[in-house]
Amino acid sequence: MLKIDIESTKTPTIIKFVANKILTEGSFEYNSVEDVKNSTFIQELFHLPFVKKVFVTANFIAVERFDIVEWTDVQDELKAIIENYLTVNDSLFNSKIESKKIIVDVYAESTPNPGVMKFVSNQLLTSENIEVTSLEDALEVPIAKELYSFPFVNEVFISNNYVSITKNNSVEWFEITTALRDFLKKYLTESKPIITENYVPIVHEKVEIEPIATANLDDISQEIIAILDEYIKPAVTSDGGNIMFQSYDANTKTVSVILQGACSGCPSSTITLKSGIEATLKQLLPNKIEEVVALNG
Repeated sequence: MLKIDIESTKTPTIIKFVANKILTEGSFEYNSVEDVKNSTFIQELFHLPFVKKVFVTANFIAVERFDIVEWTDVQDELKAIIENYLTVNDSLFNSKIESKKIIVDVYAESTPNPGVMKFVSNQLLTSENIEVTSLEDALEVPIAKELYSFPFVNEVFISNNYVSITKNNSVEWFEITTALRDFLKKYLTESKPIITENYVPIVHEKVEIEPIATANLDDISQEIIAILDEYIKPAVTSDGGNIMFQSYDANTKTVSVILQGACSGCPSSTITLKSGIEATLKQLLPNKIEEVVALNG
């Protein structure tokens, strides 16, 4: 029996409608109704006044909304529309029109960490943060497993539309950037999977990461999370990394965060913590913050 689940993403205006079956073997991105040539159903979605963009890949439909509504107002109705359509129809796409895959583009960006390069795609890769620090960790992350065939790859971090790669000291970036970019472009063009259905985030021994239930946190912790998400995470993400709130100690006024991707182990991570994160929190939460520490930075 068909089932659709609603999943939030790190971008508040985008949510995913995840099916318990494969919807497509390709990846399709639609920025307007004029872009839709292969699906009458997706054309109809654009007639909803709050629909801004639609992205279809594997087993989910991701929808970006305009700011005229909140997802809580319309997500259940949209879920029902998608569920009803797929219950009656086998495919999202018109059978008489050949589905055309979007052209994949990948470009390289340097990061503050000289050992890390960020490879950005023009399509969504994942809605979660995937950190792979060894070949053993890559068993359920096929794209990382293939990247480890390059002898200079040490770590892989995947988030949103980019892959951050940490190299060893055996080569310089100018020697390998083109090869990695070409590999990723070919991999994504062939619509190979990012993760398998059995993927479970791996918790490494060096950092004990426990799930954070934000509803049970104190007011200051919730304010800290809001500030991290609004002011700090976008800058960290642009550098190929990620930051997560871990805890707040009211007695010592210490905030603990977790840095991932390019920001983990970056030579400038101390400067980022003190001059960026800590300074911002002290300014926006006066007399509430004394220090910010990174558990794996």
